[in-house]
Amino acid sequence: MTAGRDSAADKAKPASSQPSPTILPNSAQQPAASTPQRQALQPLKIAVFASGSGSNFQALVEAIREQAIPAELSLLVCDKPAARVVQRAEALGVPSFLFDPKAYASREAYEEEIVGRLREEGVELIVLAGYMRLITATLVEPYYGRMINIHPALLPSFPGVRAIRQALEYGVKQTGVTVHFVDGGMDSGPIIAQRTLEVRDDDTEDSLAERVHAVEHELLPQTVRWIAEGRVTLNDRKVTIRLGD
Repeated sequence: MTAGRDSAADKAKPASSQPSPTILPNSAQQPAASTPQRQALQPLKIAVFASGSGSNFQALVEAIREQAIPAELSLLVCDKPAARVVQRAEALGVPSFLFDPKAYASREAYEEEIVGRLREEGVELIVLAGYMRLITATLVEPYYGRMINIHPALLPSFPGVRAIRQALEYGVKQTGVTVHFVDGGMDSGPIIAQRTLEVRDDDTEDSLAERVHAVEHELLPQTVRWIAEGRVTLNDRKVTIRLGD
């Protein structure tokens, strides 16, 4: 979840005069004109934000440890200390930043603390994977172009919560998964990658969700790999992916 009634997109989204970033690993050290080859890359430091079971978190860790992604999962950020994803992180040896939103005066207050921890860890890419908190400009602005979200529908259709149920109730014949940059709106950022799947006549919300999640577990690691390898470029709303080498 990336925005809400009191998290205005106009406030969170950078001004249109801001230069469009080129997404490269270690972009502070690498010239935008030259995308380094994978063997020359330092591992991209990633933080995953999650609130639930953490199956996408698990899929990313496994892909990294199988050396399918030139990255390091440096931090889990979670707003629910009892969530299953926290147990996964402990078992996998991934550090966690856990917080109780009710202990802070505002969203901005806990996001300021999160941003401080991200900077301490040298995080270069944020992956929202089932993170169920509304976010504000405090987090979006310093990481614009370096924050992605996975959504269980083919955006721009069915943004927000319960997207799988929305698709099923609407009666679409095709649904899918979207990975997009976060821009401060409600699932409105530039789309990086999508994958479709058929909605069957006998699907229930549970049966469709099972297949959607299976697609997520493939598409999210693939997209993170493209970013880590310096293949993804963002210009305004247009995202290009350099493949084939």
